[in-house]
Amino acid sequence: MRAGDGRHLYYHPVTWWPRTPGPIERRAGFDRAAPGESRTMAARAVARRKVTVIGAGMVGGTVAQMLATRDYADVVLVDIVEGMPQGKSLDLMQVGPLLGYDTTLTGANSYEETARSDVVVITSGIARKPGMSRDDLLRTNMGIVGSVTKQVVPGSPDAVVIVVSNPLDAMCHVAFDNAGLPRERVIGMAGVLDSARFRAFIAMELNVSVEDVSAMVLGGHGDTMVPLSRYSTVAGIPITELLPAERVKAIEQRTASGGAEIVGLLKTGSAYYAPGMSVVEMVDAVLLDKHRVLPCSVLLQGEYGIDGLFVGVPVKLAAGGVEEIIQIKLTDEEQAALNNSAGAVRSLVEAMAALKENAES
Repeated sequence: MRAGDGRHLYYHPVTWWPRTPGPIERRAGFDRAAPGESRTMAARAVARRKVTVIGAGMVGGTVAQMLATRDYADVVLVDIVEGMPQGKSLDLMQVGPLLGYDTTLTGANSYEETARSDVVVITSGIARKPGMSRDDLLRTNMGIVGSVTKQVVPGSPDAVVIVVSNPLDAMCHVAFDNAGLPRERVIGMAGVLDSARFRAFIAMELNVSVEDVSAMVLGGHGDTMVPLSRYSTVAGIPITELLPAERVKAIEQRTASGGAEIVGLLKTGSAYYAPGMSVVEMVDAVLLDKHRVLPCSVLLQGEYGIDGLFVGVPVKLAAGGVEEIIQIKLTDEEQAALNNSAGAVRSLVEAMAALKENAES
């Protein structure tokens, strides 16, 4: 229903009240109906968002599963392996009646079904295998990420692209170079995951609820990441006041090697539950226009004294992608650690440039 002044009327058990459509609804054309179509039908048609997940492996499949349970967007799962995205999508569709979601999941081996996506998540790539050099991994994954970006973006030119493929910060550069999108709409998922690991380890150490723990991790997604203990708290109390310095340092080091610890325990494969949910937290922020402050890998252009590199820093994430890069005050030691982490990212970017130049010569 609509109020006389053009605002929507939303149902409440006691009454109806007017509310101005939010930015997501306005951007989606929530208020438009096609000729011969009721306004309710039009609203249902355009209110449903679309998220494409490229790569139907363990991380991509987990992202699709957790997005389905959110029930706010339909999901397209894409992979080059015939049958795999279709099978996982069908399986997840059959979970809908059990969990009560109406998400439509579509599996595909090409990109036609991804058109007009609001968010594109790129998980494609291979893990580093025994005997594989860093250059081999870079060469393979830069080819994969570059190819999928070129194929998916033309059909979804307004999408926010979230990169998950490793090495994360380097693959953000590949996606950005091939997408032709503004830096606000190409974002890397790493800081959310690293901060979640930091929070978990703090909660385990202090035997407190994770709900009361806040933590922040900056820098590249690797062993040079920068857990900021000074900005990490339990119910607002800095952990540096709750734990001795040696325990804080041990938790920081465990956070930096959090992914490697899981790989070592699994023997084959790597983490996917926490990475998948970290992606979904970012998708939530975009599709629900939440203005969340989250650590993400973004292209810095002078912020934190770093220029031309994707590095993890706190950002405000909303419907259009990155609304603001938040610059917090760092100590000299913290800034030096962030510069060191950025240097590790730069070495990967330079290695990719050399590989590309050699391939073209």
